[in-house]
Amino acid sequence: MQVLSVASEAFPLIKTGGLADVAGALPPALARQGVEMRTLLPGYPAVIARLEDVREVHAWRGLIGAEARLLEARAAGLHLYVLDAPEFFDRPGNIYLDETGHDWADNWRRFAALSKAAVAIASGSAAGFAPDLVHAHDWQAGLAPAYLRYYGIAVPSVLTIHNLAFQGHYPAAIFGGLELPPQAFALDGVEYFGGVGYLKAGIAAASAITTVSPTYANEILTPAEGMALDGLLRSRGADLVGIVNGIDVDVWNPETDPHLVAPFSTRAPKGRAKNRAAVETTFGLDHDAAPLFCVVSRLTGQKGMDLVVDAAWDLVAAGGKLAVLGSGDAGLEGALFRLAAEFPGRVGVVIGYDEPLAHRMQAGADAILIPSRFEPCGLTQLYGLRYGCVPVVARVGGLADTVIDANVAALNAGVATGLQFAPVDADALRAAVRRAIALHGTPHWAAMQRAGMRSDVSWDRSAALYADVYRRIAPGSAE
Repeated sequence: MQVLSVASEAFPLIKTGGLADVAGALPPALARQGVEMRTLLPGYPAVIARLEDVREVHAWRGLIGAEARLLEARAAGLHLYVLDAPEFFDRPGNIYLDETGHDWADNWRRFAALSKAAVAIASGSAAGFAPDLVHAHDWQAGLAPAYLRYYGIAVPSVLTIHNLAFQGHYPAAIFGGLELPPQAFALDGVEYFGGVGYLKAGIAAASAITTVSPTYANEILTPAEGMALDGLLRSRGADLVGIVNGIDVDVWNPETDPHLVAPFSTRAPKGRAKNRAAVETTFGLDHDAAPLFCVVSRLTGQKGMDLVVDAAWDLVAAGGKLAVLGSGDAGLEGALFRLAAEFPGRVGVVIGYDEPLAHRMQAGADAILIPSRFEPCGLTQLYGLRYGCVPVVARVGGLADTVIDANVAALNAGVATGLQFAPVDADALRAAVRRAIALHGTPHWAAMQRAGMRSDVSWDRSAALYADVYRRIAPGSAE
């Protein structure tokens, strides 16, 4: 079976979030399921610079109004198609935001062009590759299923929703520039609250819809979590599947990770202490045996970082320490800096994102706090499990699906891997932190670390589920 994946980012070539990790990890995982996946990416400078064995396979004089080429290439172990459209993608800085932090004004054109390029590949424009289906990721590729539908191209499609909160909603005035027939601007098409909805269009048109955990798949069917799309999603309920994400267990491997101060494993755990000391030094924390909690996150309300600020005093008073790595809301950044000043040696903050430091934090901290108000899947808790950094998580979305709570039964059975809490508020987080501190240093804590490190957080099981979806909607495809 041949599948074209369409994504706006893919690790390790370009990454702003978890979508990139999924888009980069799925192709090799699916290869083990007999699925050949090639990935279509925008031609950002960082992507173009990494390409090898490049050849041009198609060109457009006007693709959503811009000259463009379709390049076939390889990079970082991925077989790629790259949309080389300098007017759209050859620009500095964030791939979605301008220098003021606002969306690029032409994002609607940029990602409509990406979707149209996917349809060109599905129609045979890339000689030697005839995809049995198109797998579109998030709103940036959401128009691909709609173009397939309205252009009458008999190639099925899968749309994966990584985060329903990001929908690609634009004014109706852009519709004329999308090169869709007039009938597409309809309730069962791309029209959305009087404008154009890219994610909505994909949900309406895709042959199947997936999201990144079973619990999140159920949550988005409700008015509370459906972000105004719950009605449409309920109407497509028979075609909606929740498949939890995995991680690249070669990149995230505590025995071989080059970012660590010392390797370790369940058989030889002593290396964790050296990583812990390095984290304490980086964050200016006291070198003592107190439970070390960490946060590696965007500093936003959705991620529950205001709850961390509210609970930090209790965490320190109960004997814990806290290291925070992230960036985001200026008010939250300031509040965290004030905590670090109030509790020197007990709270440390680094603003920004540092991939090697994130690895060391997972390898050295005792626990990682993930109090998200909603979390489609989350990858941070999977990294924590892999590295023996016990996740303390809100009972939402993929967090609920991937962490086994340390209740009495689970602890006695030796299967607990972390702590869950609900409701998602500061009081519940404080209670979870107190539970963690009470367990720290006991045989139960070491058992949780071992159980987490032995958890299957790879892509293998999830890739098999994706392959099942593919074969259900493209049953005539070659194995």
